[in-house]
Amino acid sequence: MSVQARIEEKLSTLEPVRMTVENESHMHHVPPDSETHFKVTLVSERFAGLMPVKRHQLIYSLLADELAGPVHALALHLYTPQQWSARGEARPDSPNCRGGGRR
Repeated sequence: MSVQARIEEKLSTLEPVRMTVENESHMHHVPPDSETHFKVTLVSERFAGLMPVKRHQLIYSLLADELAGPVHALALHLYTPQQWSARGEARPDSPNCRGGGRR
């Protein structure tokens, strides 16, 4: 099973209304087909009443194995359905990697 598939499977336990797991490794200075850099956009009622740091800690605990191994970077964009709706259902773009163009 790919790293991305494992991440998606584990995050699905949060019963997301919306979930996008994007492999952004190609934007960084890593070998082709790497699974080291991910961006997660997740919308769940489970985040209601949790401050951002608690939301992140929840995700880190679910993905502890991946973060201890193959995953080097994890960008998290975590919202309640109400917050997601208020932002127009638009996820933030990722910044350009300073080393991504060197190959």
